[in-house]
Amino acid sequence: MVLSDTAILKAVQEGTIVIDPFDIECLGSNSYDVHLSKHLAVYEADTLDAAKHNTIRYFEIPADGYLLVPGKLYLGSTIEYTECHAHVPVLDGKSSTGRLGILIHLTAGRGDVGYSNFWTFELIVVHPVRVYAGMPIAQLVYHSVLGEVERLYTKKPNVKYVYQGRGPKPQESMMFKNKFKPNPEDYRGIPSEYAPKQPVQKTFFVG
Repeated sequence: MVLSDTAILKAVQEGTIVIDPFDIECLGSNSYDVHLSKHLAVYEADTLDAAKHNTIRYFEIPADGYLLVPGKLYLGSTIEYTECHAHVPVLDGKSSTGRLGILIHLTAGRGDVGYSNFWTFELIVVHPVRVYAGMPIAQLVYHSVLGEVERLYTKKPNVKYVYQGRGPKPQESMMFKNKFKPNPEDYRGIPSEYAPKQPVQKTFFVG
């Protein structure tokens, strides 16, 4: 079930949802508008490797904006720091953003209960678009959870995207921290106990 504006505001007042800075004017009927920070990043390498740490280069959006071009992935971030202790936060684009041809994320639109951080955007455009720091670019929608949550996001043993005090800077992929074997014979990442077994070589005797 999606939280209404009054339910979001109540959760903010109770501290189960944290949005900093919070502006009541950004609260919609059942969502909250978040804004693009001045920080962008791009991967330094042209070819990425999921099994390795792919480093990124940070830069800032100037006052007159920055032109995003097709065929390139940009990492951006929200101005707002958020925490969600009892609901599932979902990040989605605004209709005005979509009508400019801007995709704000590829697959990572849902957060987990307990997620406490700035949000990283995976920005792609279908044609050149100039963007500006501070522009409303996305919205957060909050869903209620059925049942008690035992494993909050920040308490997971393999948590990768936790706030480290560096402010609203986008974070690169941490896929390399997952435990998988970069081995084609092991079906590249599938645990061996689930991978298809090698066929048994049978020997036939003719006598």
